[in-house]
Amino acid sequence: MRIAVIGSNMVDLTSYITRMPVLGETLEAPDFSMGCGGKGANQAVAAAQYGADVLMLTKVGDDFFADNTIANFKKHGIDTRYVQKVPGVSSGVAPIFVDQSGQNSILIIKGANNDLRPADIDAAEPDLKSCKMIILQLEIPLETVYYAIDFGKKHDIPVLLNPAPATTELDLAKVCQCDFFMPNETELAILTGMPVSNEKEIEAAAKSLSARGLKHVIVTMGSHGSLLVDEDGTRRVEAYHVEAVDTSGAGDAFIGCFACCYIEQRDIIAAMRAASAFAALSVTKRGTQKSYPEKEAVLKLLNA
Repeated sequence: MRIAVIGSNMVDLTSYITRMPVLGETLEAPDFSMGCGGKGANQAVAAAQYGADVLMLTKVGDDFFADNTIANFKKHGIDTRYVQKVPGVSSGVAPIFVDQSGQNSILIIKGANNDLRPADIDAAEPDLKSCKMIILQLEIPLETVYYAIDFGKKHDIPVLLNPAPATTELDLAKVCQCDFFMPNETELAILTGMPVSNEKEIEAAAKSLSARGLKHVIVTMGSHGSLLVDEDGTRRVEAYHVEAVDTSGAGDAFIGCFACCYIEQRDIIAAMRAASAFAALSVTKRGTQKSYPEKEAVLKLLNA
């Protein structure tokens, strides 16, 4: 059950705040933490945490963050043969601001993630061909994303694309070869230009993507669950209601767990349910990767 994650890593610099300062204001924040993050790395850790054998393709800088990032991958049992340092470049960093309700705002500085190129996929081809799924995000160059999608198509490997951070530059015609397309509501709005203020609008926007040829569109909606739109219609999976402390990395938690479960069972709805439970448990603790639950805790919630 080998999964490849071709994507980003970041160092999360998380400030817990009472409110955002206004322009020119200095404001004291109650707490701060630093940890390993980035959408690609988060999804890799979530999949590994749930039991997948994960191969990671990413780039780190030559700063003091790099060795810690590599060590963190290894700690989670992730194959790091294709995690490479880029001389003279910083590692990716993500300043995160979490308010008192647990909601977050995030900035990203891609750093070495911008150096992950199609040639790196070619270099990893012998190992990538043995994978049962490829997971992608948009914190790496678009040309690399498109190349990875073509690679998956060529070798008959299912591809899951998380179009985050969303950009109108994404060529939907090129990503229609993906088996799974997983935006959240905000990303869905940016990609379609359609309103997403309620579930009916979200469904309409997701259907507009499905109509353009995307096979399985799964919209993650936080506490409102997740929505699947494909040729068989529309199905919704309820969220597990918990007391949210920090929602950072919850979408990545969902995606990593979903990929692992889908490869195991080939059942989309069952994978969405497990992913919902995994993501729900992740928001009950602070941080991103360090908040991800053990598989046993997820199974307990699913069977409750």
